[in-house]
Amino acid sequence: MGDPLRSSRLSFQKQNRKGVVGMGLLSEGLTQIVIPLAAVVGLGFALLQWFLVSRVKVSGGHGERNGYKDKLIGEEEEGVNSLEVTIKCAEIQHAISIGATSFLFTQYKYLSIFVGVFSAIIFLFLGSVKGFSTKSEPCTYNTGNMCKPALANAFFSTVAFLLGAFTSVLSGFLGMKIATYANARTTLEARRGVGKAFITAFRSGAVMGFLLAANGLLVLYASINLFKLYYGDDWEGLYESITGYGLGGSSMALFGRVGGGIYTKAADVGADLVGKVERNIPEDDPRNPAVIADNVGDNVGDIAGMGSDLFGSYAESSCAALFVASISSFGIGHDYTAMSYPLIISSMGIVVCLITTLFATDLFEIKKVSEIEPALKRQLVISTVLMTVGIAVVTFVALPSEFTLFSFGTNKAVKNWYLFFCVAIGLWAGLVIGYTTEYYTSNAYSPVQDVADSCRTGAATNVIFGLALGYKSVIIPVFAIAFAIYVSFSLAAMYGIAVAALGMLSTISTGLAIDAYGPISDNAGGIAEMAGMSHEIRERTDALDAAGNTTAAIGKGFAIGSAALVSLALFGAYVSRAGIETVDVLTPKVFIGLLVGAMLPYWFSAMTMKSVGSAALKMVEEVRRQFNTIPGLMEGTAKPDYATCVKISTDASLKEMIPPGALVMLTPLIAGTFFGVETLAGILAGSLVSGVQIAISASNTGGAWDNAKKYIEAGASEHAKSLGPKGSEPHKAAVIGDTIGDPLKDTSGPSLNILIKLMAVESLVFAPFFAAHGGLLFKWL
Repeated sequence: MGDPLRSSRLSFQKQNRKGVVGMGLLSEGLTQIVIPLAAVVGLGFALLQWFLVSRVKVSGGHGERNGYKDKLIGEEEEGVNSLEVTIKCAEIQHAISIGATSFLFTQYKYLSIFVGVFSAIIFLFLGSVKGFSTKSEPCTYNTGNMCKPALANAFFSTVAFLLGAFTSVLSGFLGMKIATYANARTTLEARRGVGKAFITAFRSGAVMGFLLAANGLLVLYASINLFKLYYGDDWEGLYESITGYGLGGSSMALFGRVGGGIYTKAADVGADLVGKVERNIPEDDPRNPAVIADNVGDNVGDIAGMGSDLFGSYAESSCAALFVASISSFGIGHDYTAMSYPLIISSMGIVVCLITTLFATDLFEIKKVSEIEPALKRQLVISTVLMTVGIAVVTFVALPSEFTLFSFGTNKAVKNWYLFFCVAIGLWAGLVIGYTTEYYTSNAYSPVQDVADSCRTGAATNVIFGLALGYKSVIIPVFAIAFAIYVSFSLAAMYGIAVAALGMLSTISTGLAIDAYGPISDNAGGIAEMAGMSHEIRERTDALDAAGNTTAAIGKGFAIGSAALVSLALFGAYVSRAGIETVDVLTPKVFIGLLVGAMLPYWFSAMTMKSVGSAALKMVEEVRRQFNTIPGLMEGTAKPDYATCVKISTDASLKEMIPPGALVMLTPLIAGTFFGVETLAGILAGSLVSGVQIAISASNTGGAWDNAKKYIEAGASEHAKSLGPKGSEPHKAAVIGDTIGDPLKDTSGPSLNILIKLMAVESLVFAPFFAAHGGLLFKWL
């Protein structure tokens, strides 16, 4: 490292020693109790919600019918459905669960190979920074002190990567299991009223939300304390190695999102194009060969993929905040409680979300269809207001009144209330993004209704209106993100941005509950259709599903917004760790990186969308073949071959997820090794700016097309009735728009936020190697 930067760090370190005024009210011992206690409370609440879901009223018999336990067979209502129909629900649920579990286990086998190979890369690259030396080295930031050898950083970063990967996989898998457990129960509860079905679906989503938040917090807390047994007073090395936890979480999320997205959209597009457009049969009709694959896809893409995605965001924002804090007065002064501020925020978030959940399940009762969406939106508002109070409490009990934070080689004097505003502005920016997303994707408002109206003149105008809506929907979220970045950076430098991202994710349990609610309701509607339940039941599940579409779009908005803040915080940590004093865009090395980085989201989107198209092509051909060659299939006297369609989706997703994943994982390694830390900084900045815009636009365009179709199908207003009914020309145009939007909103869009944050955290983890040995190409030249 050059002398000027070293001297600035020495000055910063000296100032930091005297930079803390007072101590927080929360002692280290109490902090060590509060964090794991909150995680245990979250796990306990998740188990309670699961238990309540499992108590859906059952018939009184014992034993099994047709191989399915009676506990899956709901209580009959006289004159509504026969026992055979409820048994059918159990059979369909079983088929969906087996399909989803089988796919995830197969995917995890592939990913275990990747994890093994990438773990070796982490260890070899980081270990070679000092030639695999086992001697202690002078600390980079806390000058004058000795830190653990680079080989230790290589080993513990690898362990953290493995822990993050395991926790991410576990989060996704547990979410999928509860979703497949709850879908038929939601269907059966719909016979007792829309309110009962809503509670079952929401509680099931809450199980996933609290399991993920609690598991993520508990594993991170345990990792820090276990690593501390070796690192001791070397907090700089400890929290640098912890960054591997975020890398593990996001790398699994990438493959989960891409693989699950390709799986579900290949089935969805195939089922819609042949079933609804060509054969004019209802959605989720049991005669459609792709219908089981479609329902399986909802669970592996929208549930398991989203769970891993948001876990990755949580892990990365925590790791970015912890790393920046470790080289500031918190770390140098060994203030454990202040260092744990990000974890205490997450702990408070679990408690706040627990209270918020009760408003949806116990304190207010849904009696009408029109109350569903307001109830879900109320969750966002209540959790945000309560969390604002919680942030104030945490800030003033955990942080000293004044301290200093690292800011690119200098120190910045900060007061504790500055951080309150940083976290709070991230939290409220998330609410703004959520409500903006809801406005542009809900069929209760004019943007989606205009898209539906454009279907009068065919699919072309529908596509034009939908694209315009998506582009326009980017404006307010980007201003909200920009405002949050400016204020939080002005108040507390890069640490402020990191905790702003944590603020946006602090209510992750509630966010995931309303997000997972959507696919569960979608599956419930599919089961009702396939089981031949009454039209009234299907109307109730459709109402649940329509609200779920909007909340799923809100969830994607949160994920993208938090990814932007997380990526910027990680970018700042990378720049600091790589020893870059300034990132000058007029430097050719940086500018070429900006251009390439801005191109990467387009390249990635092209890969994922083409993958969906290729898989959908095979699916369409197979569905057509079955309709044309299986006698009695259209009449309902013969059963379709569901297994072949499931196999097409499985094979396609496992094969097609590798190239996009390789693009994201290899880009930082190649750029940093051959072109150096400045070019890589440019790539990270370019991909962040470009990726956020494309991700928001793609997600909202797809969501608007989907709800425009549902607006026509529901026929709830005179305007909607004039465009319908199902099978009309405007409806067919809406189906085509929805089909185009499917890969945008469920594959490319949601995966892009993982691209920008994964490249940033990977660059941070490998920064010591790039700083020591990177830029080989320019050295040769």
